[in-house]
Amino acid sequence: MSQRQVLQVFEQYQRARTQFVQTVAELATRPQNIETLQNAGVMALLRPLLLDVVPNIQQTAALALGRLANYNDDLAEAVVKGDILPQLVYSLAEQNRFYKKAAAFVLRAVGKHSPQLAQAIVDCGALDTLVICLEDFDPGVKEAASWALGYIARHNAELSQAVVDAGAIPLLVLCIQEPEIALRRIAASALSDISKHSPELAQTVVDVGAIAHLAQMILNPDAKLKRQVLSALSQIAKHSVDLAEMVVEAEIFPVVLTCLKDSDEYVKKNAATLIREIARHTPELSQLIVNAGGVAAVIDCIGSCRGNVRLPGIMMLGYVAAHSENLAMAVIISKGVPQLAVCLLEEPEDHIKAAAAWSLGQIGRHTPEHARAVAVANVLPVLLSLYMASQSSEDLQVKTKKALKNILQKCTYLPALEPLLHEAPPNILKHIVGQFSKVLPHDSKARRLFVTSGGLKKVQEIKAEAGSLLQEYIHTINNCYPEEIVRYYSPGYSEALLERIENYQPVL
Repeated sequence: MSQRQVLQVFEQYQRARTQFVQTVAELATRPQNIETLQNAGVMALLRPLLLDVVPNIQQTAALALGRLANYNDDLAEAVVKGDILPQLVYSLAEQNRFYKKAAAFVLRAVGKHSPQLAQAIVDCGALDTLVICLEDFDPGVKEAASWALGYIARHNAELSQAVVDAGAIPLLVLCIQEPEIALRRIAASALSDISKHSPELAQTVVDVGAIAHLAQMILNPDAKLKRQVLSALSQIAKHSVDLAEMVVEAEIFPVVLTCLKDSDEYVKKNAATLIREIARHTPELSQLIVNAGGVAAVIDCIGSCRGNVRLPGIMMLGYVAAHSENLAMAVIISKGVPQLAVCLLEEPEDHIKAAAAWSLGQIGRHTPEHARAVAVANVLPVLLSLYMASQSSEDLQVKTKKALKNILQKCTYLPALEPLLHEAPPNILKHIVGQFSKVLPHDSKARRLFVTSGGLKKVQEIKAEAGSLLQEYIHTINNCYPEEIVRYYSPGYSEALLERIENYQPVL
């Protein structure tokens, strides 16, 4: 065989390998092909091609493996069990930028599925190599490495700590200062994933000056970058008062409030989440938000969106109101109660209704004035019906019951309480009757209205246990009226009167 023929054989073999990896990589983009490829043992066939002498074949083999591993945890596990990871890590340090991107993609695709698979990546020494890739001159390599590190860190505190120990944080903070938007997005996302697990991890992110750089990007026109920046700041602020104050000191107010009007729903949601995480810590931080116009802005945001996007804003109003009477009044003055009432009625999801109920309870629990503001929005019958509905989730029933109790114990606005007398179960009824027993002894107009509206008649029909608090309340109410009026409205009184008429012997 001549030299030319030998070269032709090698060229044919190379073309065949190239065609094979390209075809597999293409097939792996379509979910319907994955099972067939898996059954054909494609993983074992791709593995030796990672060490192919032709760089293009190596890269495409890595890309194909990444696409397969990305699909489900079985295929990701096959990458681990097939001893492919050490090969990838070795090549990651040695090869060109195209291969580095493909190899980092495989590591990300494996690590995303579970803490166990992410741990397998850590165990094969990938973190040090990925961190070195964060210093690569090519932004695409930095992006791929940031993505892989973020996917490993997001699972738990231990894996996040491993990423921190590998020296990733200072380099990720440098990445969020790069000109490439895609790189900044992924680096901010990775910082968010690291910060979320514990105050200590969040502190490591803060210690290298991340907050100032993140805060500067809040008004960036790129919506996807803003999402990640707001998320990272939220994950830092949520852990402690000190961390929340450091975020506030980066002068995010009132700038962050503009994000509540953003056209991107996730930017709105993440901005509301950041404000919520700050507000929940102390009355002082909540007051700062109120002073910046944050409560009114969040209420407008809740009105402009639907579903889960509303949730952090709804909860933020509850956290603000919970701190003090004045802060709860700030929510009322900003017309927060009608908006929460709309959420309670409109939203189909129980967890959103439960959040609205909780927030209304926090607003109404302070004084009779606060409770009246909630009651006049016609919230009490809605809360009661949700509490009594058999299809309501357990959490919704718990939250509505607590909210009713909080509001009822302060409410002295009787027109809002009276309709509930006819519907409420005994455990709620005692709070309603208790409020009537407090108000009626001191208000003659209310006593008259209570009779004409049928309230007194309803109270006489209540069967209270002897010596119970409910019986005591009923006794207090009855003492507000002449004995014959109480008797007149008592059950069976009309029959007793008729019987007396029948038995009456007229004097002739």
